[in-house]
Amino acid sequence: MPKTPFTLATALSPAGDQPKAIAALTEGLAKGYDRQTLLGVTGSGKTFTAANVIAAYGKPTLVIAHNKTLAAQLAQEYREFFPDNAVHYFVSYYDYYQPEAYIPSSDTYIEKEAMINEEIERLRHASTQALLTRKDVIIVASVSCIYGLGSPEEYEKVNLKLKAGMGLSRAELIRKLIDIHFVRTTADLKSGEFRALGNTVEIMPVSDKTIYRVEYDGPVLRPIVELDPVSRAVRGTHDAVFVFPAKHFISSDEQSERAYKTIQAELADRLKALEKAGKPLEAERLKRRVKYDLSMIKEIGYANGIENYSRHFSGKMPGEPPDTLLSYFPRDKDGKPGFLTIIDESHVTIPQLNGMYAGDASRKETLIEHGFRLPSAKDNRPLKFPEFLERVGPMIYTSATPGPYEKETARQTVEQVIRPTGLVDPEVEIRPIRESGALLPKRLSEDAKASENEDARQQARHPFAEGERARTPYKGQIFDFIEEAEKTIKKGDRVLATTLTKKMAEDLSEFLKEKDIKAAYLHSDVKTIERITILTDFRKGKYDILVGVNLLREGLDLPEVSLIGILDADKEGFLRSETALIQTIGRAARNAAGRVILYADVLTGSMDNAIKETDRRRAIQVAYNKEHGITPQTIHKKIHDITDQLRTEHEKAVGDMVRIDEELMRTDPKKLMRMKEEQMAEAVKALDFETAALIRDELFKLQEKVGVKVRRMPGRKNR
Repeated sequence: MPKTPFTLATALSPAGDQPKAIAALTEGLAKGYDRQTLLGVTGSGKTFTAANVIAAYGKPTLVIAHNKTLAAQLAQEYREFFPDNAVHYFVSYYDYYQPEAYIPSSDTYIEKEAMINEEIERLRHASTQALLTRKDVIIVASVSCIYGLGSPEEYEKVNLKLKAGMGLSRAELIRKLIDIHFVRTTADLKSGEFRALGNTVEIMPVSDKTIYRVEYDGPVLRPIVELDPVSRAVRGTHDAVFVFPAKHFISSDEQSERAYKTIQAELADRLKALEKAGKPLEAERLKRRVKYDLSMIKEIGYANGIENYSRHFSGKMPGEPPDTLLSYFPRDKDGKPGFLTIIDESHVTIPQLNGMYAGDASRKETLIEHGFRLPSAKDNRPLKFPEFLERVGPMIYTSATPGPYEKETARQTVEQVIRPTGLVDPEVEIRPIRESGALLPKRLSEDAKASENEDARQQARHPFAEGERARTPYKGQIFDFIEEAEKTIKKGDRVLATTLTKKMAEDLSEFLKEKDIKAAYLHSDVKTIERITILTDFRKGKYDILVGVNLLREGLDLPEVSLIGILDADKEGFLRSETALIQTIGRAARNAAGRVILYADVLTGSMDNAIKETDRRRAIQVAYNKEHGITPQTIHKKIHDITDQLRTEHEKAVGDMVRIDEELMRTDPKKLMRMKEEQMAEAVKALDFETAALIRDELFKLQEKVGVKVRRMPGRKNR
């Protein structure tokens, strides 16, 4: 193994099955195994195992997760393990994305609509810049890592190095910044903007929330001063800084001129083909669209949907794969990929990676056929799965339920069943869905638990086994779940409920609230940052019950949960498959009191297999604990999340500004407050409500100290 640049900083030591798994996977990499599987049960510390393998392997690492929430959680965990190394988060920068599409059956054209999250875009730039400048890099990404991104060669080639003492005129600096897509402003700086005032140029890079102030000593640059973007406090000085382009898609003037000509040539060929096929409407539509886009590109350097012409700007051949995040990772001397790839929750992530190209291609074909796009639009696409495999080196799949692909391709499968905490898989019982006045479900008796007879165990667990006759009618799955949930909440624990539809999740959440139970729902319509916030609030106790669909399955680390209710468990399908059930059951495995109730009227094959696998693992774990005298303890984990990185430095800046004014606060606090009120009023007059809100919050802090009431901000409500 190479000398590692990674420093694993943790007081934890591998335990349970972790030492065996770390040794086996590390040895597999040394032997040149290109595919390995870590079959780790939920809560067995797969991320810690992977971190140890990364530290031993010593090469940059790409961790791919199947959704943004899981990627955020993993990024935070890896940051804790590697605080001195570069751990970054790379996901789609869209809060909302409606792709361009055409529906021929109803002659409906849907224009592309997107809302870009500037903070996530900043983190994407931080990821690519780290890969180009460091060797100790871990990127935690969603499947957006296989989508088109600008050429790393062009991106790196045009980065701007500013060095103290260099001869670079103010006009030249401004021109160079504009060439790499920075925007000039006279207002407050945002990422990717610069401001020129007198003999000073201030720049906010896209990768960090900071300001570089460039000042001149005659014709040469002075040392670059780094400022806090809000308080303007000096963070330090630098002899040299690198300013990378504000956009990933970079092209030279020569490339742009060539692209303009090749787009025109392709348009001419396509118009001939459409006219020959007897499609004059489609030909006219395409002609207008492309001519308009070309005029926009020529005049302002940009057009809505410019990514559909990416092949012309990159100079790639038709059908050639696009550059992606994978292109930014290093290669070894032999030309092979020089990085490790970890596919988290591989049973879900691998099918996602495999299916991205087909969906995108189908949509593009329809647009091209009906004259909305040129054929080259097909080359703005995600990688095909074989192309993805060509661009990665050794891979480790991690999952509690590996899929068929992992089983077929892995050179070895390492099992991690024993948890370091001694926690065992939860007890599982089945209860009926429907209301009934006949039988209550019978819990698994102690005799049945001890029995080695599988038939006896299944009969004891099944809701229609002979049980105690109900004194009162059984009210059905919802009311039974609420009754069990209330018992759990009284103990201070949390509860999860999984439903089959988003509507049912929302309705159940509202029903629980009507019964004065603190509940929230979570599904794919909830925005990325809000999802993470809800999960954090759930762990903190703002909510006692969280209701969701399949977002509550893989990778969510919620040790406070001791009860899970799986509603309609016998509705066989994707959400109630063997894999899905095992994953859902695993959510309760981080709590010593964990238990799961499957609400079902029929014992399906998936339920039966999931229960048997849970029993197998539980038996191994119980035997290990008994042999080593281990008493399972619930995991206690610090509550924080990636949104700490995504939120602005607003509160910190307010505190900094107050400290800056401490001298005036001591000498004449009322004068200070009058001055701040005037600044707030001026900001409102200039329609700069962000600055006004910042000053308002500072006034609140000052008010606490001196007891003077703050005047309301004109046109705004104080909150």
